[in-house]
Amino acid sequence: NNCAILPARSRMEPGKTGQAVLARVTEQHTAAAVESGTVAVFATPSMIALMEKAAVNAVAAHLEPGQTTVGTTVNIEHLAATPVGASVTATAEIQAVEGRKIRFSVTASDSTGQEIGRGVHERFILSAEKFLAKANARLEQGVQ
Repeated sequence: NNCAILPARSRMEPGKTGQAVLARVTEQHTAAAVESGTVAVFATPSMIALMEKAAVNAVAAHLEPGQTTVGTTVNIEHLAATPVGASVTATAEIQAVEGRKIRFSVTASDSTGQEIGRGVHERFILSAEKFLAKANARLEQGVQ
């Protein structure tokens, strides 16, 4: 297997959390800017990226050197529009660890105090170097 796993440094277990904060939503974070819509509010793809960052932060301290995680599943509801100028905080909580697969519950809220998104996100633990080599080999083989 080109994505062999190294032993984890410490236990990743349900209940461990991570956060990611966007101090200020700017034009670059809007649906209009990322082309996921036409309005100047916090974009769903931007919210999902912040949720993924929170998940990465939840597990970072538990990985061995050379290990990383990659996102494999995102099932998110975007519940409310957040205007430019607001801040957004995403939180990821580990729900389950099954071999290399980690499942998180994720939420996001903005500076108005409203929950703006929630859902489930999954990531896989793998060797960063081997993963990149496998991805680059696909390009070299002409896989598109």
